[in-house]
Amino acid sequence: MGDKDSGKQLKVDIAGIKFKNPVIAASGTFGFGREFEQFIDLNMLGGICTKGITLEPRQGNNPPRIAETPAGILNSVGLQNPGVKYFINNELPFLKKFDTKIIANVAGSTIEEYCEICEMLDDTSIDAIELNLSCPNVKAGCAAFGSSAKGLYEITSIVRQKTCKPLIVKLTPNFGNIPALAKAAEDSGADAVSLINTILGMAIDIESGRPILANNFGGLSGPAVKPVAVRMVYEAYQAVNIPVIGMGGICRGEDAVEFMLAGATAVMVGTANLVNPCACINIVKGIEEYLMKKNIGSVYDIIGSVKLHSF
Repeated sequence: MGDKDSGKQLKVDIAGIKFKNPVIAASGTFGFGREFEQFIDLNMLGGICTKGITLEPRQGNNPPRIAETPAGILNSVGLQNPGVKYFINNELPFLKKFDTKIIANVAGSTIEEYCEICEMLDDTSIDAIELNLSCPNVKAGCAAFGSSAKGLYEITSIVRQKTCKPLIVKLTPNFGNIPALAKAAEDSGADAVSLINTILGMAIDIESGRPILANNFGGLSGPAVKPVAVRMVYEAYQAVNIPVIGMGGICRGEDAVEFMLAGATAVMVGTANLVNPCACINIVKGIEEYLMKKNIGSVYDIIGSVKLHSF
């Protein structure tokens, strides 16, 4: 990939974690990496954020729980996962075979569940925890905690006391004020924020007159949400002094660069993985090609460098 200096160009630091490049496979569409090993070299990724992990195994919501929409998908998977103990004993050893950073996405129904999971993960070799306070597809916890600055501050400050791992708080686009939520995360001890999670949506089968998803509503992701996500990343970057990780509809290197111009130190790639299993690798190459074309020495030279029009 590129010349001998390209590695330096792409390196980023988030809470002391040295990422070889700023592209991270997002939670939810990359499983625990096994599904993609046959398609790409996982060592080439900056990081992998695991599927959401809960204290006990979850079967998730009833099907149908995926619906295609113009320029995106609605999902209502409902955090199906094998539970934290299974992850630690079976999935983490597989992930640690690769030279990439591992971020565990954590979800719960109560503050106590979040704390217990994070305490268990604190004794493992994961590199960071992403606190999922924004999943719209479960009936308790998650977005309920992240829907207000006060609630987000409360749970993050409590969890912060339970783990020494770098803590990334994942923000919801569905409630409240993004600058206020991002600032609450920073003030309560988060090392970074990530955004956006999916936007709550609905699709209806006009023949039956019923919602397509069995859960009625689902989270919208994919290119359709990108302009909203870019705006919110910009707002979060303006509000805090901790790193911002951007996501939402990133399919190409150019998309990732757009997020970085808005203020993202790194990006997470989700839905694109379902369309093209090589998406993350292609995006890494795309960022590098942009830097070379513009004769830019480091991704840090573009982070937050968008020039707004004056009126």
